[in-house]
Amino acid sequence: MALWDRLAESARTVRARLGAKRNEFRSGAFRDASIAMCALVAAADGTIDPAERRRVAHLIEHDEVLGGFPADESRSRFEDWLDRLTADFDLNRAEALREIAKAARRPAEARAVIRIGIAVGGADGYFDAAELVVVREACHLLDLPLHEFDL
Repeated sequence: MALWDRLAESARTVRARLGAKRNEFRSGAFRDASIAMCALVAAADGTIDPAERRRVAHLIEHDEVLGGFPADESRSRFEDWLDRLTADFDLNRAEALREIAKAARRPAEARAVIRIGIAVGGADGYFDAAELVVVREACHLLDLPLHEFDL
């Protein structure tokens, strides 16, 4: 199976795996890392398409795990990250990665952040190279092996 096919399959199964652990992930740090990951993956290619913005916002609001947080608050944080990434991509990319790195303290949350990034990357049915780079970089920051996520 090609790498892209494995990534697409992985993205399809993320929701089920995360849903089983929903009650474990209630911290603000997890929410913030996850939202930063969503924004980084959405903006990975340097542009933020309005359709992709809506698709990821919908995923955040309706995801089994992220849906446990207040929807307006999560969406507001997501929009804030996208605005910041649009204003100065390089500076705010580094800030978002720092936010993601905070999840390293809790390995289960760190893994969930990566799985959310994979789900966002595969939300449009295609996990592109720029999105893959962001998720791999987050794995390195969180000290998680790439092979665990078929990356």
